[in-house]
Amino acid sequence: MIERITICGLGLIGGSLAMAWKRARPTLHLTAFDRRDVLAQARTLGIVDATTEDIAEAVAEADLVVLATPLPGILYLLEEIGPHLKPGTRVTDVCGVKRPIMAHAREMLPETVFFIGGHPMAGSEQRGLANADPFLFENATYVLCPPSSYSATTLQQEHSDLLELIQLLGARVLLLDAERHDAIAAAVSHLPQLLAVLLVNTAAERSKGDATFFQLAAGGFRDMTRIASSPFDLWRDVLFANEGPLLDTLGHFAANLQRLRNRLIEEDAQALEAAFELARQTRARIPRDTKGFLHPLADIYVRIEDRPGALYRITRALYEADLNIQDIELLKVREGTGGTFRLGFATAIDAERACQVLRQAGIEAFRPDHENHS
Repeated sequence: MIERITICGLGLIGGSLAMAWKRARPTLHLTAFDRRDVLAQARTLGIVDATTEDIAEAVAEADLVVLATPLPGILYLLEEIGPHLKPGTRVTDVCGVKRPIMAHAREMLPETVFFIGGHPMAGSEQRGLANADPFLFENATYVLCPPSSYSATTLQQEHSDLLELIQLLGARVLLLDAERHDAIAAAVSHLPQLLAVLLVNTAAERSKGDATFFQLAAGGFRDMTRIASSPFDLWRDVLFANEGPLLDTLGHFAANLQRLRNRLIEEDAQALEAAFELARQTRARIPRDTKGFLHPLADIYVRIEDRPGALYRITRALYEADLNIQDIELLKVREGTGGTFRLGFATAIDAERACQVLRQAGIEAFRPDHENHS
């Protein structure tokens, strides 16, 4: 069993891991490795049991080592920790690109330890331990990339304690091989980041300094480009480390963009309609089209009026029915009229009960995959 964990890097992710594990299992012994000022902050918060600026001391007794620094730091630490790990130690990371890290781990770590790549799909526009949150990973997908020789069954049999630790975070585990992870990340994470930057910069160029230009961008444009606020230093190393899959994805996108432009030039409304319909159908699959070990939530939609206490009516009705909301998202709101919430529940049975409870309370609620609703 994993009883002693060392977290190397107590930023937003590392700090949130420490907080979440301490909250879920106080008996875990957590050691932190970081700069002196960060360690002092961690001691003040009381989220770790030991701190050290000596990497050898930090990992010597660990059952699990979590490398939670930016990519260059992870590569450096993989070179440093190998000689100091006891046999049987598990090592993982939290980086958004997996192939270079796993290749480096194979080269640097002794055969007596087990490395598994990790990528929690959670984050914030805020950084550092001061912004760590024990609930950061609730209902998030946590990707694990085991060695190619490991099947899902083998991983469950030999490292069930590691999987249990991830689940203690409130996350949902998804197993992927490193190449597939990086290809998917290029398409659904790295490409959107670059496109958000490009959309904002294109609008800035087209505005030509007109202050009224962005008054029309306060709705969908703002929502689409929220991630354009991310600082470059968070993305620099990941973008270059995943250069191959990202360039392939950019090339594919560029070809699609040119085809779309051609359809406009040709005034081919039928082709444009088909593109819109494909996008609508594909996006509708996103919350439910899951594979591997990812267990999807059962969603319901709730429409409420824009008035004080409206959200309280929802949560109170569900609380009195002993129904736990696993996830909540405000999809859209119109000031003075109302809005739509998406609520996620652990099972379809809970979702159906939630709809019934809310309807009985006079609140409009329905399942997204049920056409007949009220």
